[in-house]
Amino acid sequence: MKDRYDVIVAGAGPAGSVAAKTAAMNGLSVLLLEKRQEIGEPVRCAEGILCDRLTEFTPPDPRWICGRVRRLRIHTKDVTLSFNDERDVIYITDRKIFDRELARSAAAAGADVVTKTQVTGLIVNGGQVCGVKGKCRSDEFTAAAQVVVAADGIESRIARWAGIDTTLGLKDIVSCAQYHLTDIDIDPGQIELYFGSDLAPGGYAWVFPKGEREANVGLGVVYHGRKSRSSAEHLDDFVRARFPGANAISIVAGAVPISGLIPVISGNGIVAVGDAARLSDPLTGEGILNGMISGRIAGNVIADCIRKSDVTAAALRQYDIEMAKVLGPALERNYALKEHLRNAGDRQFSLLFRTARALGAEKYPTSAVINEVFYPKSRRAATLMHLIVR
Repeated sequence: MKDRYDVIVAGAGPAGSVAAKTAAMNGLSVLLLEKRQEIGEPVRCAEGILCDRLTEFTPPDPRWICGRVRRLRIHTKDVTLSFNDERDVIYITDRKIFDRELARSAAAAGADVVTKTQVTGLIVNGGQVCGVKGKCRSDEFTAAAQVVVAADGIESRIARWAGIDTTLGLKDIVSCAQYHLTDIDIDPGQIELYFGSDLAPGGYAWVFPKGEREANVGLGVVYHGRKSRSSAEHLDDFVRARFPGANAISIVAGAVPISGLIPVISGNGIVAVGDAARLSDPLTGEGILNGMISGRIAGNVIADCIRKSDVTAAALRQYDIEMAKVLGPALERNYALKEHLRNAGDRQFSLLFRTARALGAEKYPTSAVINEVFYPKSRRAATLMHLIVR
């Protein structure tokens, strides 16, 4: 590790690694730091990613593809919608391997990658972030940088240290728990989603296949007042009902931001990416692709600003502008949908899906449904969402 870089990225998740790789490919000196001793640990998501968009960042690799999904089933208490496709729509990944490959790709592009190294503070001069303080293994260090990238996840402190307000209200946080279950009867090519106020208040449960007889099974809960039962307790109820006798080989828990795009995600000498910038989809909680998109945009904007010798908040604001252009419409719409569905009772929710089914929603392929949720473009696919929520 050197004592000076063009860019220091704190956090080697997908967003941080893509930011580091993009900056390095632009000819910048880059340091990518990860506080844990192993990149990719712990896994905190269902590990699904859209096939079409993934190829923008990395070629599919059988080493980290655990499953290929073409079918989707959405369940309410008394209605089920089913969708099918003729091609693979979602890859189920092994995030440990996937994240490490992204970090390795950043290193191959020229970034220095250092693990078990935590940023403990920022170096600020005249209101301008110009480096980090940290602890590498047992040694304290300082490193200067023209720009620091906060890629430290939902718990991000780095953005807040720089004065970026990333505060989340209760209704904009999903509390999640997930088991990796084995020896269960599933369709290995199908994702299942379950909705119900008793099952997962304010959220939903999921089954993401990871093989012939194993899957990531989890759920997310949104608390709107006093906490009653934990997400893990809700998950235990769901697993007992849906997969009696299943064996759990791991459990993970965490939180996901579902606030939509916040007003400011950059400042003097700093930008925030991925969950640190609250970029997960408000409707589904998916954050891998949005994180990588933010990392790529951040890396390119930073490179442009450094070439122009201007890394002030005014210059780096171009990152905010481009993020609003690329992800803003979907995040804004899905936040409104999230709020609409949050306030809908089970009966209304079932009625909405029953109406959608009666009006032919299931004729749409899985890819149209998924792409319309995350990246609305086509008028035809948009009709489906209007059927559900109008």
